[in-house]
Amino acid sequence: MNNLSKRSYIVAAVFAVVALIYAIDLFRLQVLDSDYKQYATNNVLREVVQYPARGLVYDRNGELLVYNKTAYDLMVTPREVEQFDTLLLCNLLDITRPDLEEGIAKAKKYSRYKPSVLIKQISPENFALLQEQLYKFKGFHSQTRTLREYTHPVAAHVLGYVGEVNANDIKRDKYYKSGDYIGQSGVERTYEKQLRGVKGVKKFMVDVHNRIQGSYLNGTEDKPAEIGKNLVSTIDIDLQLYAEKLFQNKKGAVVAIEPKTGEILAMLSAPTYDPGLLVGRVRGKNFSHLQNDTLMPLFDRSLQARYPPGSTFKPFNILIGLQEGAINTATRVVCNGKASSPIRCTHNHISPASVIDAVRESCNPFMWNTFRNTINKFPTTAEGFAVWSEYVKRFGLGQKVSAEFYNENPGLRPTVDYYNRKFEGDWWRALTVRSLAIGQGELGTTPLQMANLAAILANRGYYYQPHIIKEVENDTVRSSFSVKHETGIEDQYFEPVYEGMRQVTIARLNRSVPGISYCGKTGTIENNQGIDHGAYMAFAPAEDPKIALCVYVEHSKWGASYAAPIASLLIEKYLNDSIADNRLIYQKQMMEAVLTDPHNPELAD
Repeated sequence: MNNLSKRSYIVAAVFAVVALIYAIDLFRLQVLDSDYKQYATNNVLREVVQYPARGLVYDRNGELLVYNKTAYDLMVTPREVEQFDTLLLCNLLDITRPDLEEGIAKAKKYSRYKPSVLIKQISPENFALLQEQLYKFKGFHSQTRTLREYTHPVAAHVLGYVGEVNANDIKRDKYYKSGDYIGQSGVERTYEKQLRGVKGVKKFMVDVHNRIQGSYLNGTEDKPAEIGKNLVSTIDIDLQLYAEKLFQNKKGAVVAIEPKTGEILAMLSAPTYDPGLLVGRVRGKNFSHLQNDTLMPLFDRSLQARYPPGSTFKPFNILIGLQEGAINTATRVVCNGKASSPIRCTHNHISPASVIDAVRESCNPFMWNTFRNTINKFPTTAEGFAVWSEYVKRFGLGQKVSAEFYNENPGLRPTVDYYNRKFEGDWWRALTVRSLAIGQGELGTTPLQMANLAAILANRGYYYQPHIIKEVENDTVRSSFSVKHETGIEDQYFEPVYEGMRQVTIARLNRSVPGISYCGKTGTIENNQGIDHGAYMAFAPAEDPKIALCVYVEHSKWGASYAAPIASLLIEKYLNDSIADNRLIYQKQMMEAVLTDPHNPELAD
C-alpha cells in the first residue's frame, strides 16, 4: 500500500510538473510573446496601418514644390502564408520567382508574425489586377501609402529625398517599422517630424480565406492618420530655376540670401539632378548611378564644399583694419604691380592706392599692408592675430552659421593655437601667414558662408542666421532665426568699401545691371589641380539691399569670367523680373559654357 501510494504521488507530481510547464508556455505565448499575440489577433482581425500623406512644401510665394501621389505595397505575414501559385503571383506583380523568394526570406527575418513590405510601389495597373486575385493568397494583403512628386526638376539638394528606414532608424525612433520611409537629406530630413505626420490604423474582420468581412466594431477602434504639416520655404522658385539653367554643365554653387531676414532665396549645388529620380522602384538604381558619377552630383557644394574665399574676403580684411585703426580712409599704399613684395599684384593700377582703389582693383599689397598693421599694432603676434581671428569668427567663419543644415561644413578659421601646432612651436609672424590677407592660405569657407558675408556687407555689420524654411503649418520656426548677430564693425567704415565695390560693378557691361546700382567683388582662387576657380560676391540694390549672394564657379579661371556675369544676371532676374535685350548675349554665353573638365574647360572668349 505504501509503494502504491508513493507511485501515485510520483505520477501526480509528474502530471503537475507537465501541467505547470504547459501553463508557463501558454502564459509566455499569450501574455509575454507579442509576436504570437499579433499572430493570434491576425487570425480574426487585420490591422491595416494608415500611412499619412507627408506635408506639402511651397516656395516663398505660395507655389507648390513638393506633393504626394498614391503608391501601393504588397504586405506579407510569413506565419499566415499557405501554399500558393507562385507563377500567378509573380505574373501579377511583374517580378521573377527569385525576387519573390528573396522578399519572403527578408520578411521572415524581420518577423514571422508581423506584416512587412514584400513588394513596394506596385504600378496602378498591376495593383488593379492583384486586387481581383488577392483572396487566393493567404497571408498577403495590400497597403496604400504615398510617394513624393515634384512640380519642377530642380532644388534637389535643398528639398532632399525620402528613403526606406534602416535598422538604426528603427532603433532610434520606435515610430518607424520595417518598410517605412524617412527623410534622408535636405528639408525632408531636417523637418522629418513635422512632415511625416502620425500613422493611423484600421481594423477589419477577415474570414478563413483572408478576405475582409467588414470593419471591426463598426470602426470604433480605428485611428485616423494625421497628415504631415505643410512647409513654406524661403526659396523663390523662379530664381532657383534660372540659377540652375545658368549652371548647366558647370561645377560650383550659388547661394542667394535676403539680407534683412536671412531667408535663402536660392541655393544650388552643381552638378545637380532631378529629385524625381530618387522616387519609385527605380530609386535604388538611380541612386547608385548618381553615387558613382565622377562629377559627384549628390555632393552638396553649397553647404559641404570648403573653398578659400580668395579676393572676395578682401573687403573684410579692410573692415578689420579700419575698425582697429590699422588704416584709415586717408591711407595710401604704393603698389608696384607684379614687382610688389612680399605679395605681388596681378596687374598695374593707380598708385599709391586708397581704400576705394584697393577694393576696386583688388590690390594685394594694400591688403598685406592692412593685415600686417592690424597684427603688429599689438605687443605680440599672438595677441594681434587673436584679435584678427576673433573678427573672422564674428563674420561667421570657422563655424556653422545655421542650425537648420545638419550637413553644413563649418569651414576653417585659423587661430593662434592652430598655427602653434602647425609650426610646432617655431616662431611665426604676420609675414608667415600673409596669404590670409588675400583670402588664401588656411582660410576655408563654404558658399553659404560666403553669401552670408555678402549679407553682412549689405546690412552694414550684422546678419541673421541663414535658413530655408519660412513657415511651418500650425507651428513656429526656430527662434534662432530672429537673433541678430553683430560683427563689431561700426557703420561708418562700410562707406569706402561700398564705393569700391560699386565701382567694380560698372567696369564691364557683362556685370552691370540696368537701372540698379549694386556692390560686388570678384575673387580668383588658386587651384593646384587644374584651372583656377572664380567667385563673385554681391548685394543689390546698394541703397536698400534686397538680395545678397555668392556665386562660385570651379575651373572658370577668373571671378570676372563667369561668376560675376552669372551673379549680375541673377540680380537682374530677381529685381527686374527679366533680362534686358542688350544682356541676353551674356545669358546665352553663360548657359552654353561647359566647365566640367578641370583641365580643358570650354572658356568663352
